[in-house]
Amino acid sequence: MEFKEKLRTYQSEIESAVDQYLPAEATRPSRIHEAMLYSMRAGGKRLRPVLVLASKELFDSELDAMPAAIAVECLHTYSLIHDDLPSIDDGDLRRGKPTSHKQFDEATAVLAGDALLAYAFQLLARHFANAPDVCANLVGELGETAGSERLIGGQMEDILGEGGPLSEDTLNFIHLNKTSALIECCLVMGGIIGGANYEQIDALRTYGREIGIAFQIIDDILDATSDETTMGKSIGSDAELDKTTYVKLHGLEKSRELAAQRTQKAIQICSALPSGAPFLAGLATHLENRLN
Repeated sequence: MEFKEKLRTYQSEIESAVDQYLPAEATRPSRIHEAMLYSMRAGGKRLRPVLVLASKELFDSELDAMPAAIAVECLHTYSLIHDDLPSIDDGDLRRGKPTSHKQFDEATAVLAGDALLAYAFQLLARHFANAPDVCANLVGELGETAGSERLIGGQMEDILGEGGPLSEDTLNFIHLNKTSALIECCLVMGGIIGGANYEQIDALRTYGREIGIAFQIIDDILDATSDETTMGKSIGSDAELDKTTYVKLHGLEKSRELAAQRTQKAIQICSALPSGAPFLAGLATHLENRLN
């Protein structure tokens, strides 16, 4: 199957699974479940759940990775809802739709994000209960990724960095944790479900780190050069908050070079994975060339 066809297949399966795995809107209290589904149904690239499915399929396992894929999308969506809040980035548009606090209200958005974070772990505990070692490793990996030393820590450093120049070391710390950490986690979780060995898990994690930073660099480039219609989200907030970005630090040309270098490293790492992981290699190039 060609790369683009395979990507569309993964994305279609994920879209169908969102309603399958989340509580129905009519579940009491309906407002919170409506808000959860509003953000989860908003689409997007579904990159993180795709990574869970694709990395699991590299290995021979009968376990279903979809519950873990939806779990990471729940956690990612929670982070977007909270990132868009007035107290953080104050975003109006996300995935081409009004942000959660604009569609509902700020209190509902906070609670919807909290509920999605909790539900991510509920999904793992419920669907991997018959594979306790796998379940424990998945919960541990996702919990560490979501915590104060990784995703939340990166977000905190990002907020602290508003209004002043940052060193490249601090900028890398922010995005290794705020952006790359969950991408790494998705690949590792797929490997755990698939039964990957230590060396393969390490390769998946390293691949995730490289495409994660490349993804952020491209995001910074697009934030500086694209428009809200193309991006499907509010842009220009980094400039408004006087945040340091890769583009601000290095300029457009150097930033593109850095993204290309990270992408090539990710592609090289694929040789250490079963069959050379052609889908993951293709995905690295696809992400480098994206327009939104």
